[in-house]
Amino acid sequence: LILVLLVFTTYTAAQDVATPATWLENPPDPAGYEWRVVASGLNNPLYLTHAGDGSGRAFVLEQAGRIWIIQDDALLPQPFLDISNLSHQEVLSRYSERGLLGLVFHQAYAENGTFFVHYSDLNGDTVVARYQVSADDPNQADPNSADIIFTHVQPYGNHNGGQIDFGPDGYLYIALGDGGSQGDPENRAQNPESLLGKILRIDVDGEAPYAIPANNPTSIDSSLAPEVWAMGLRNPYRFSFDRAKGDLYIADVGQNQWEEINFQPADSSGGENYGWRVFEASQRNTNETPTSEAVMPVAEYDHSQGCSVTGGYVYRGEELPALQGVYFYGDWCSGRIWAAYRDTDDFWQVISFMQTPYMISAFGEDEQGELYVLDYSGGNLLKLTASS
Repeated sequence: LILVLLVFTTYTAAQDVATPATWLENPPDPAGYEWRVVASGLNNPLYLTHAGDGSGRAFVLEQAGRIWIIQDDALLPQPFLDISNLSHQEVLSRYSERGLLGLVFHQAYAENGTFFVHYSDLNGDTVVARYQVSADDPNQADPNSADIIFTHVQPYGNHNGGQIDFGPDGYLYIALGDGGSQGDPENRAQNPESLLGKILRIDVDGEAPYAIPANNPTSIDSSLAPEVWAMGLRNPYRFSFDRAKGDLYIADVGQNQWEEINFQPADSSGGENYGWRVFEASQRNTNETPTSEAVMPVAEYDHSQGCSVTGGYVYRGEELPALQGVYFYGDWCSGRIWAAYRDTDDFWQVISFMQTPYMISAFGEDEQGELYVLDYSGGNLLKLTASS
């Protein structure tokens, strides 16, 4: 099935784009690929990442507050970190948007043993905290090493965002939703002084608790709060950087009708406004004027195909060469997975790649660039492989 996608913005693609020119006319047969179970028995898994330390380990977080290690395709028996006593998890509702939501390892983790988590505290407010690995055991974090570097009040129980990641520039990016409820009632996403409905960019290696990078957008637009990197987002639950090019892909969960993928090229100076609440994806949501010119998404789908977008990754592994350079994303409700890429004329194209039975809470990328998906309700971690 080929989906026709309107092109809203044309970006110049780098010359080393590896996407086959024939993808649109002859996309890879999904029958040639399968999701292989790597680990099972997880409790509401929400994310997978790696430490970048050459160990080959993967780290899976559970919403309730535990981080587990996958080593040699096996789940280790003890959690790497357990902060379930600190994290607001709303255990009576498995659809809660609170809990342990994000994890990232410092880019010099092999030397400094530092990593960061993003969670909702017992009041439901956002916390980003720094932790250290144990000095005695590389598979255990030191639970007493917590250093809270960022907090923000959440006015409602939903739209907490959750992703944290280091960009190619070495700065920490933090996704925050618009604060919740419906329709962004206080219009925070379009308020340049609010940190809600934004992606933030901070320097965690400078002064405590963090510093503002000198070239953050506030340096050219003083109306923006110093931490703000991008605005006009409803709930950017998952974003990712292309490890080869540095481009930023932001999956923003929609409200009633539309889900969207936003794209920021690696050479961006930040400050983009992705339109919410004035726009839901490319569609008008209110008659208001956005604070600044709205950047339209590069991919979108309506709720006849799902209900909540889950952002993924540009594939940069070696095991599936036909997929090189393609961005994969999915839907929480329908289990559909799409593939997006720029064709030889630099236009964005999208195909429906695979229908799965999974409740897709996250995609993951291991140290080698191979792609994973997490099944929230089934408790499984699965790896994309060639069919056997």
